[in-house]
Amino acid sequence: MTSADPMAVERVNNDDSIMTEVNDAITTAATTATDDAAVTTTSTSTGTSTTTNAVTPSKKTQQQQQGEEVFSPELLKIYYDRLFPYSLLCKWLSYDPSFAFDDKTNKTVGEKKIFSRREFSFTLETPSREEIYIRYQSFSDLEGLKSAVTRQKPRKIDIGAVFSHPPKDKNAYVSSSSNKNTGFRPVQRELVFDIDLTDYDDVRKCGCQNAKICRTCWTFMTAALKVLDQGLREDFGFQHIAWFYSGRRGIHAWVCDEEARNLSDEARSAVANYFEISLTEGLLGNRYGNNSSGTVHPMLTRAYDVLEPYFCRYVLPDKVEVGGGYNNNNSNDDSSASEMIGGHKLLADRDSWEKHVLDTLPAVAKESVGKRLKEKWSNPRELNDPSPVDKWNTLLRHLRVKFKFPQSWPSSSSSYDDDDEDENSNSNKNNNKRSKASSSSLDSETLKVWMWPMEIVFKYTYPRLDINVSKMQNHLLKSPFCVHPKTGRVCVPIDPDAMDINNDFNPFAVPTIAQLATELNEYHKNNTTSNNNDDVDEEEGDDGNENNENDTRKKTKKIVVPQHEWEKTSLKGYFEIFEKKFLQPLEKEWRREQRDLAEQQAAIRGDF
Repeated sequence: MTSADPMAVERVNNDDSIMTEVNDAITTAATTATDDAAVTTTSTSTGTSTTTNAVTPSKKTQQQQQGEEVFSPELLKIYYDRLFPYSLLCKWLSYDPSFAFDDKTNKTVGEKKIFSRREFSFTLETPSREEIYIRYQSFSDLEGLKSAVTRQKPRKIDIGAVFSHPPKDKNAYVSSSSNKNTGFRPVQRELVFDIDLTDYDDVRKCGCQNAKICRTCWTFMTAALKVLDQGLREDFGFQHIAWFYSGRRGIHAWVCDEEARNLSDEARSAVANYFEISLTEGLLGNRYGNNSSGTVHPMLTRAYDVLEPYFCRYVLPDKVEVGGGYNNNNSNDDSSASEMIGGHKLLADRDSWEKHVLDTLPAVAKESVGKRLKEKWSNPRELNDPSPVDKWNTLLRHLRVKFKFPQSWPSSSSSYDDDDEDENSNSNKNNNKRSKASSSSLDSETLKVWMWPMEIVFKYTYPRLDINVSKMQNHLLKSPFCVHPKTGRVCVPIDPDAMDINNDFNPFAVPTIAQLATELNEYHKNNTTSNNNDDVDEEEGDDGNENNENDTRKKTKKIVVPQHEWEKTSLKGYFEIFEKKFLQPLEKEWRREQRDLAEQQAAIRGDF
């Protein structure tokens, strides 16, 4: 925790006095850490590196790592200097297919109109642990951004909107015109979503609260991602959606289609509100419910079919076996292949199934089905104690029979079981066969029973959005690829296609900057000898003796040197997924739009 609230600073008109003060404070903090680390080795002047190897952390940092210290100014410097993917970030935020970084000249080539008008915000920390928050920064190119980041070493980087003019010149345009069409204003912004586990504290039965997380409650994030990603693609037609781990306890979505980036604040609010439902009013009191027929919006029925399997697998039992996470790079370690984690125990013990399930049934069902199942499940003479999933299916079956609901109620996926996963995934596709006529003549009390299964599943698993983040163009969101100072973990991309109900994204497998510094050091240590050899293409050639009757062939292997430092670490898999699955399809879209525009202009000119 910081000792004081962050001090907000707007950096406009290149205010040198402010930046000099900030830079002095940060330099002092970094120098203090560096000098302390050098005490047992040598005395150095301010600002001088104390290590002979720029990758190797000092003794103090190594000791802190052994004590689970995963974040320090020194480690952050290594990350910003060597590993931060500036080219990936800048190429994405430029939205220009011609963008490239020339390694020979160290210059950015391509159009910079959008990137130069993008707002960046830095959060810096002083020696007294006060945070200084600097808004309205902008950079003309990659070199400018990299120079500022490596010099100031921000604890946090936020990204804002694209403005009508470079944000660093904000004051010049704010005062120059009262016309909102010519003054300083946001003109473009990705549609963003923020989901945080702290919003699930009332339903986390795993023992976690606030910032604490575990593999059990993290499944809420996986379920939320699946629902939101599917809804954005199927209901709104968005294609270019990038998901990121926040570095601690949440996930972020960036919708980057041109249509999404140009949405007004009112349109953004409409999209965000589309996914928001009240978890306290009940579906019949919600705008998506219909009091007269009991039918529910197709978006919610589809969400139920996605969420109920997660509800059955992770919320109902007291323990469940899961994979190590699709992003777990320790594939050679058998212990990382799977692990047993706790569940939320909703149907695992008597207190839970009575208080959190049977007692929440509508009155008409509670007095009949609820009372009967309480006696049955609590009867010590019962020889076979059903599993939590069996209890859930038994409860639905009793409700279906008692209230004469159709076989498809509440959903074709309601009979989820580990052994029938494939069968159920196929049957989910038929969820639209749900009969509207079956509920059209129900009385109000029976309608509540009709809606109850969906309501309890949504209570525990439906996405809980920080909706204000999505509503305004001018709202900041943490930059992908930066480091969370509380965990030291990198905000890495998440691949929704690689996630399934048995093996999701594992936040604990995400590397810390301490781990990355070690990996980088190990790479260079292991490749020192190889790098001193001549690099030649892998090929077959004469051994120099043309008369050799066996015509002996020799092979020389080319040592492929990674283009980026992050390719030498466990970040490689994360960043390559981002590049191949998100950035490259986005580039294809840019080129297609560019080609279509050129053809239209040629047609206008008659230049075929």
